[in-house]
Amino acid sequence: MTDPSVGTDQGNRTPLGASYWKLWVSSGLSNLADGVFKIALPLLAIQLTQSPTLIAGLTVAATLPWLFFALTAGALADRMDRRRLMAWANLSRAVLPALLVTVLLLDLGSIWALYVVALIVGVAETLYDTSAQSILPQVVHRDQLSRANGRLYTVELTTNQFVGPPLGGLLVGIGVIAGLVVPAALWCAAVGGLLLLPGTFRVEREGRTTLRSDIREGLGFLWNQKVLRTLAAMTGVLNFASSAAFAVLVLFAVGPSSEMRLSEVGFGVLLTTSAVGSFIGSLTAERIEAGLGRAVSLMLTIVGCALFVGAPALTSSPFVLGPIFLLGGLLIVLWNVITVSLRQRITPDRLLGRVNSAYRLLAWGTMPLGAATGGLLAQWLGLQAMFGIMGLLTLALLGMMPILTNRAIAAAEAQPNAG
Repeated sequence: MTDPSVGTDQGNRTPLGASYWKLWVSSGLSNLADGVFKIALPLLAIQLTQSPTLIAGLTVAATLPWLFFALTAGALADRMDRRRLMAWANLSRAVLPALLVTVLLLDLGSIWALYVVALIVGVAETLYDTSAQSILPQVVHRDQLSRANGRLYTVELTTNQFVGPPLGGLLVGIGVIAGLVVPAALWCAAVGGLLLLPGTFRVEREGRTTLRSDIREGLGFLWNQKVLRTLAAMTGVLNFASSAAFAVLVLFAVGPSSEMRLSEVGFGVLLTTSAVGSFIGSLTAERIEAGLGRAVSLMLTIVGCALFVGAPALTSSPFVLGPIFLLGGLLIVLWNVITVSLRQRITPDRLLGRVNSAYRLLAWGTMPLGAATGGLLAQWLGLQAMFGIMGLLTLALLGMMPILTNRAIAAAEAQPNAG
């Protein structure tokens, strides 16, 4: 079945341009830093505590800013130069691992110090990611967005999940300090890449407004777009379940007393399988979207994600989980390419920062709640029971698919207020 509404950039092979590729390189460096850091931090944490609740708390701290700071980040992205905001966010992230190294050298390390670092890095991430998604329609034409997002996901997911996790595991195996210094250096290099991007990226504004009225306008636009608000709610459930599962996956996988009995490096390799799938997905998402249609593609993603988070309830074999994680990675990228490109097409550029942040408040604000829930359920019921519950929760999203027909998606893109 072909989706006739996918009249995006199929057949349009206009070059994406030098500015896009500079942004692409900078994004790769930034996401490589993320990939190393997100593995180094929990591996450092399990040297300090074996409590599932405290380990999950690290993910809560890292993702909490999406619940409390996302709307402000979106308003700032529509008020300020988006490139500069991305640069300042990455500089802030570079400083924090360096400070943590100092704390460790002074023998003052504790799980609470890791919470503080994770929280501040999370605030910087809301600024960077919101601006990064909002700047893209200023760099390429809107009919190139599916291709541009696909290529961007290629480098982001390859570095963040394919290269970063095993590199992070290897660095921590050498020494914790190495696992912190390397991402700091990579974030600095990413700032250098952004400085090479020519032009200004501040959106034209008419008149003076308050931050509160700006936020209200973005929320109102999202609320009035049924397709977008449905996707935001569904993504929120997907992120709730995956955060619950992956917040404590390290306890299921690493160490002689764990179910999988993997080493730190082995854990990084396991996560890399999802990155392999993500890499394949980023190269094929545009074709899958055109071939199956967006509605069917989204439905398949829900089924794959249910298996992705629920499979550890059924097996602890890395030889079974690895291929499942690979499929999950592919389908998650397919979901992201479709939904992000759709959001960028529907939303006027002057509102894109605020709509992105409002969307992510619903879609990503659930992550700290999911991580906390995962930790508590794992503590009370056991790890495998928690994985099973999250798999079933994800599968329940199929009940919302009647709202997301190909016709409804095409109608949303055709509305006069679409960007």
